[in-house]
Amino acid sequence: MIITVTMNPAADKTVEIESLKRGGLNRIRKAEWDAGGKGINVSKTISELGMETTATGFLGGNTGKEIEKYLREKGIGTDFVTVDGETRTNTKVFEDNGMVTELNEPGPYITVAQKEELLKKLEGYAGEGVLFVLSGSLPMGIDTDIYARIIEMVHKKGAGVLLDADGEAFRKAVQYRPEIIKPNKEELAQYAGVPEFSSAIETAKAAEALTDAGVGMAAVSMGAEGAVFLEKGNRIFCPAIPVKACSTVGAGDAMAGALAYAWENGMGMEDKIRLCMAVSAGAVTTQGTKPPSKELAEALKSRAVFTFLG
Repeated sequence: MIITVTMNPAADKTVEIESLKRGGLNRIRKAEWDAGGKGINVSKTISELGMETTATGFLGGNTGKEIEKYLREKGIGTDFVTVDGETRTNTKVFEDNGMVTELNEPGPYITVAQKEELLKKLEGYAGEGVLFVLSGSLPMGIDTDIYARIIEMVHKKGAGVLLDADGEAFRKAVQYRPEIIKPNKEELAQYAGVPEFSSAIETAKAAEALTDAGVGMAAVSMGAEGAVFLEKGNRIFCPAIPVKACSTVGAGDAMAGALAYAWENGMGMEDKIRLCMAVSAGAVTTQGTKPPSKELAEALKSRAVFTFLG
């Protein structure tokens, strides 16, 4: 069973324009609406791959109702805590030159009672064979130790965790040794205290410090460069599969969904990595934050290239 936890869901509105004119009139050529937030995007990917998943977290207002309706129509289980206020809307503006401008709202304030209600739900799901996907930003009212608390709680009942977070939330949570982590290279560099990594080997070495400390597997997405994977002493770099890009938003979440799907199916390392690279590449070809179809992912898997890093 895979449970995704999205603390700060969003309605993702993606618009296309010729070029952004600050202080002037901008005519939208095309607009897309998606239920979003990192964990929700993971559930969408898992569902598209043909597996059941339950999405949980906090939802509020009419936007929250629309997100829940959308997920149920897609066959995705939902078990959210209803909160006061309105679930945020994030707007992504795509220009013809490839520039993307993101306008993200803060989201509603979460009370102590609402937080404890969610924790109780998660503890009820926890058990052997359950994977929790903890991903995304935190809303107002939620402390940065929340992911650490959840990992400690569900580990006591034998559940696994995939962590995809950044900043202090990541720093505190990774100490509790989640089974899988999926930072991007910028998030990992921030954790390592460096401006950036100059190579895939540098990226792998920084991730290896975490697997050496007890994290089960690390998958570090590197955008157009590809990704680095570390598991059982292996350090592997995969360049991105060349595709015609439509939207890079959500590609990292799609990879996290592939990781969760692979964990649930007990895939070996090579099959797992091929699926991750195929699903993330396929996500780049879709509009908004939509995942690729299972058929497209299957077609792309054979194009993944492996390089073992010394």
